[in-house]
Amino acid sequence: MQHVKVPDDRIGVLIGRGGETMREIEERAEVRLDIDSESGNVRIEKVGDPVTGLKGPDIVRAIGRGFAPEDALRLLEDDMMLFDVVDIDAAARNKNDLRRLKGRLIGENGRTRELMQELTGASVAIYGSTLAIIGDPQRVEAVREAAEMILDGAPHGAVYSFLERKRNELKHKGMEYHPFHG
Repeated sequence: MQHVKVPDDRIGVLIGRGGETMREIEERAEVRLDIDSESGNVRIEKVGDPVTGLKGPDIVRAIGRGFAPEDALRLLEDDMMLFDVVDIDAAARNKNDLRRLKGRLIGENGRTRELMQELTGASVAIYGSTLAIIGDPQRVEAVREAAEMILDGAPHGAVYSFLERKRNELKHKGMEYHPFHG
C-alpha cells in the first residue's frame, strides 16, 4: 500500500465525472484507490497483478502533477514507460525566480514545452513548481536534460538544437516515434 498527496485542484480530475476516472485507474492498474478529497491524500492498494499495480501510484502522481488521465494511463502501455519529475523550485532563488523559470520552460505561447514533446515524443506537464515527464527512459532523460539546461540559463536555441540532436539519435537507433498529444 502506498500514499500519494494530490493537490486540491487535481482531486476532481483524479476522480472524474461520477467517479469514472478513478474506476478506470482501479480497473486498468489493478489497484484500489481511497481518496480523501478534504486532505488530498490518496491511498493506493494493489489488488491484482503486483507488477501492473506498481504503476498505480505513478498514474495518481502524474494526474496530480498536471497530466490528463489518458496521458497518465499511458504508463500502463509497457514496462518501459516512466514518470519523472523535475523540481523547478530547487533551481529558483525566490517566488519571482520560480515564475521566471516556469516561464522559460513553458516558452512563448507554450512553444518550449511543445517542442520538448514534439522533438522527444515524451509527454510534458508543467504544474505548480514541477515539470513532469512521461515516456520511455531515453525520451524522459532527453527532456530532463533539456529542462536542466533551461533552468541553468542556456539559450532556448541551444536547447532546441540539443533536442533535435536527441531526436536524430533516437531515430538512428531505430526507436519508434510515438509523440504525445497534449
